Amino acid sequence: MMEQLSQWLWKQEYWLPPGISWEDLEKMEGSRRPLPRDLLLALLLTLGFIMLRYAFERRVAFPLSRVLGVKDRVCLKVTPVPNLEVFYTKSSRQPTQSEISSLVNQCNLTPRQVETWFRNRRNQDRPSNSKKFCEASWRFVFYLLAFSAGFASLINVSRHLNFYSLVNPSDAHYWYYMLELGFYWSLLLCVSVDVKRKDFKEQIVHHFATIFLLSFSYCSNYIRIGTLVMLVHDSSDFLLEVRARPLGHAFMLRNNESNTARKLPKHITIPSFHSCFLFKPHLFLGHHLQ
Repeated sequence: MMEQLSQWLWKQEYWLPPGISWEDLEKMEGSRRPLPRDLLLALLLTLGFIMLRYAFERRVAFPLSRVLGVKDRVCLKVTPVPNLEVFYTKSSRQPTQSEISSLVNQCNLTPRQVETWFRNRRNQDRPSNSKKFCEASWRFVFYLLAFSAGFASLINVSRHLNFYSLVNPSDAHYWYYMLELGFYWSLLLCVSVDVKRKDFKEQIVHHFATIFLLSFSYCSNYIRIGTLVMLVHDSSDFLLEVRARPLGHAFMLRNNESNTARKLPKHITIPSFHSCFLFKPHLFLGHHLQ
């Protein structure tokens, strides 16, 4: 029974292109033939990425945020109230009117004071702009470097027209795959301590799908077409990180400070980095046509 299940699961029609068999893969020369055990290296790289990110955010990204003028909100520190804190952590961060009435009786506070306490407590838990900037900076640097490395590995287009081949993958493609896998594993492991986004569930699904597709394409030797897909993926990701807040907002603040330093008239402004570069030519042209 198990043998029949194994034969059905590993049918070459499911995993390999027409005309390619498992025997052909066994005949491949060299030791760089894609094997599932190669993916274990990505787990070691994951730990390296986590440590590198920790150092980058504290030694590079955080000082850079101060240079660019990123400022954190000033949040009022709430007065410790045990009953309200227990309700906040275990029940709800936004109590209803009936729950507020019950808490008023427990804490000897007015409804207004309870509402103010919960509002300040929620603001206290919000991630700072500096933390958001550091996370976006880390992803921007990786995606930019990954795009550059992927472009360099595919610069000779004539050698990559056949996207499935029995030729062993090059060292550049091999390390490109391992680094991408290690990076996405690090994002998945750090998602619980990162800033929680509105698309949190979709983000988790995206990371799992990316890891599965990278692993599957590597084991099936679809490495050339996989490298091309990752190149296109990275080419848009680093632009999206610049566009996102607060990394993009920092460039705007820096631009506004530059305008103020030059003492330009109020009706004359310099177009922002976003309008000139990030797919917004209509804003750039409209600025000069007005």
